[in-house]
Amino acid sequence: MEKSNWHALGQEEVVLKLQTDREKGLEQKEAARRLELVGPNQLVQQKRISPVAIFLTQFKDFMVLVLIAATVISGLLCEYADAITIMAIVIINAILGFIQEFRAEKSMEALKKLIAPEATVKREGETLRIPASQLVPGDLVILDTGDIIPADLRIMEAHQLEVEEAALTGESVPVKKRPQEIYLADTPLGDRRNMGFMGTVVTRGKGWGIVVETGMSTEMGQIADYIQQVEDEDTPLQKRLAQLGRWLVLFCLAIVAVVVVTGVLRGEPVYRMFLTGVSLAVAAIPEGLPAIVTIALAVGVQKMVKRQAIVRKLPAVETLGCATVICSDKTGTLTQNEMTVRQIFSSGDFVHVTGEGYEPRGKFVYPEVDKWRKENKHSLDMAFKIAALCNNADLQKNDTVVQGFFRNKKEDTWEISGDPTEGALLVAAAKAGIWRETLEKSERRVYEIPFDSERKRMSVVYLTKNGPVVYCKGAPDVILNLCTSALWQGKIVPLTKEVKEEILRANDRMAAQALRVLGLAFRDIPQKLNWEKDGSTLEENLTFVALAGMIDPPRLSAKKAVRVCKTAGIKTVMITGDHRKTAEAVAKELGIITSSQQKVLTGPELDRLSDSQLLKEVNQIAVYARVSPKHKLRIVKALKGAGHIVAMTGDGVNDAPAVKEADIGVSMGITGTDVTKEASAMILGNDDFATIVAAVEEGRGIYDNIRKFIRYLLSCNVGEVLTMFFAALMGLPLPLIPIQILWMNLVTDGLPAMALGVDTSDPDIMTRKPRDPQESIFAHGLTRRILVRGSLITIITLITYIAGFYLGGENLDLARTMAFSTLVFAQLFYVFDCRSERYSIFELGFFSNNYLVAAVTTSVLMQLAVIYIPFFQPIFKTVPLEVWHWVLIIGLSGGTTLLQGLYRTVKIRRKRRIITLRA
Repeated sequence: MEKSNWHALGQEEVVLKLQTDREKGLEQKEAARRLELVGPNQLVQQKRISPVAIFLTQFKDFMVLVLIAATVISGLLCEYADAITIMAIVIINAILGFIQEFRAEKSMEALKKLIAPEATVKREGETLRIPASQLVPGDLVILDTGDIIPADLRIMEAHQLEVEEAALTGESVPVKKRPQEIYLADTPLGDRRNMGFMGTVVTRGKGWGIVVETGMSTEMGQIADYIQQVEDEDTPLQKRLAQLGRWLVLFCLAIVAVVVVTGVLRGEPVYRMFLTGVSLAVAAIPEGLPAIVTIALAVGVQKMVKRQAIVRKLPAVETLGCATVICSDKTGTLTQNEMTVRQIFSSGDFVHVTGEGYEPRGKFVYPEVDKWRKENKHSLDMAFKIAALCNNADLQKNDTVVQGFFRNKKEDTWEISGDPTEGALLVAAAKAGIWRETLEKSERRVYEIPFDSERKRMSVVYLTKNGPVVYCKGAPDVILNLCTSALWQGKIVPLTKEVKEEILRANDRMAAQALRVLGLAFRDIPQKLNWEKDGSTLEENLTFVALAGMIDPPRLSAKKAVRVCKTAGIKTVMITGDHRKTAEAVAKELGIITSSQQKVLTGPELDRLSDSQLLKEVNQIAVYARVSPKHKLRIVKALKGAGHIVAMTGDGVNDAPAVKEADIGVSMGITGTDVTKEASAMILGNDDFATIVAAVEEGRGIYDNIRKFIRYLLSCNVGEVLTMFFAALMGLPLPLIPIQILWMNLVTDGLPAMALGVDTSDPDIMTRKPRDPQESIFAHGLTRRILVRGSLITIITLITYIAGFYLGGENLDLARTMAFSTLVFAQLFYVFDCRSERYSIFELGFFSNNYLVAAVTTSVLMQLAVIYIPFFQPIFKTVPLEVWHWVLIIGLSGGTTLLQGLYRTVKIRRKRRIITLRA
């Protein structure tokens, strides 16, 4: 059937359009016909890729194919240790990739769990219980407390019907349904009070509605469709490494080919040159790169676990490292999700309330002493008394209701059971030392008129020693209209026009700060009044006491995190289902909005922009309010279209498509739904925005460590290849034999490289701007550093080789042993220089990475073993070295690193001094 804006139609129009009977429902034959026409009321999952196919795709990567070839060649050379190591790397990476892709397929399964298995319907005048999958448009569905709404409904009748729609709309408070209302076509999803949506839960009351959409046509179905349409993309790291792998392999093979051909032309045996070329290729091709990347990411994951973040996909941490925009939900992530009273207006003065969350500790900041009157304290105490007694919430500590005092000061878990607004009032009263449990020792509640959205107020009657009293709270304008007097500066005075206008101005001022404002009032009831029979007159002639303004306050950690993001060049964007004023006020307090040029856009305003218009505006928009799932997805796409790397947080089902579309999807561990968690790459264990910023820092550090490894690995490989190349060009005997090349590859590219991959981050890592996701992994002079150090390694190795050959009596084994050792020690010294591109080794210290020190020590001992242990000498064709040999080897290989370190230290300090003088 044709999809319509059902919320914009009257009830009779809906009945007529769906051709149903609002009294009896559909006939069984008609229901069967419609079921065949529209299909079952269930979410349809696209054809899934088989687990075997997912696993086999992991071996299609070019670098993986090269590694498999290297495995075969190593096996042919009887280098079984190398072959087993390389193959283990390939299989481990394939398993990790398989797990990531296989888990990504489970988002739809999590979504299906939200769908009701059965529904209560009326057909042909009979009430039936049927499978929810058999519902069709036009069915009458009966709703009761606890029911999961089985399809999209147009609510026709509601009796105190409230529905929890947080998973779909982001609204944290249950929505009261208003079946008689008719809304504009572009009304945001969260404001369609005459609708019920599939997967949401009835928390209170009862009612019934007509099914208007089923299956994939429902709002939940559209989200399922969005999730399945979003395709996984390679992360910036994966793209860069894929390019790097291809380039390196081709470059290394070309150089190796030149070395082999040159050797053959010089008269070297073809077989020996073939073995030399293959050995050099195995050493030159960076087969350790995938392993080091995996290790670096895995260590980053472990660090993140300690910082309350669970990473589901390894590349996710690195992707956050180049994030330029973090799109965050407001409630619970940037804010505490705990309503808190911030201001009280009483007797013409504003009193500010401090304190965090639901803990009943805080201070009251009064006006200037000369303006504050002691008489006002009486009015303030009465305000808190009303707040405590006209209240049905409970303040709990570790699931124990507190009876007016602290039971165990070691415990610090404070929670509210009941309405968050009432909880905020209860906590504010407790901060003033006024507890309902204490008050009720001398006063007893005997009657209550519950809050109602039509009346916009709540009243309770308490019996006191001076007679019955009614305490009332509600919307300020409603309360004021019921008042004839005010408790002003400790005295009850007539509510004059001037006093009323002052109260209304105070209300406007508090509302402008996005505070939710409630009016508090009371009345002494005449003894003759029977409140149960004359309840309508209870709320007349009230005495106004105060206004209480509350808000869900920002997390302190979020404020700091937003500042860190700004320093790091990352834009924070708030995307929320909340109202514009509230979102804007919170954004200003957090520092997300700091200038008039930053815009706030609502869902309906977003609908009026074309994709091209949004693309032009997206960089100026800091806050999106009253948005729907399709809006969130569109925002993420627009930011990506503008060249940003986007991190998107979410908790509800409505967030899942955008979370999956983002470069890095982040779900909430506490409030998040299974659907969003399955769609995300990272889960926050504490739902705190600051944890995302910690992940950004970790991601930047991981990328730096990968660059360190690449710098080290390629510089060493360049040195090895060029040594063989120039020795061949110079007509010298080959400086290394195949087994020495493979051993050097094991000693230098093994433990030291791994230790470098888990190094600590530079101290200024969060003061840099995000790197351009399109930039080469060789950016910022990395190519130059690689070539310069590779050339230096080549020069000092050839010097040592030639010196050893001629000064050692043309002993080729001695010369090769010296060249062999020079290459190894030059690389082991150089690994310390690779620890930072911004700081010298003298600034970082040689012993600030204990893993690296241990790895280098182990490699040194392994190298000495093949030189001095007789068993290894004939295998590696080595001879023992004398002291002068080591002086030359250590002097040349270590001197280069020391001189480079001194040069960089002087250069960096001079640069910093110039920056300081200019500042």
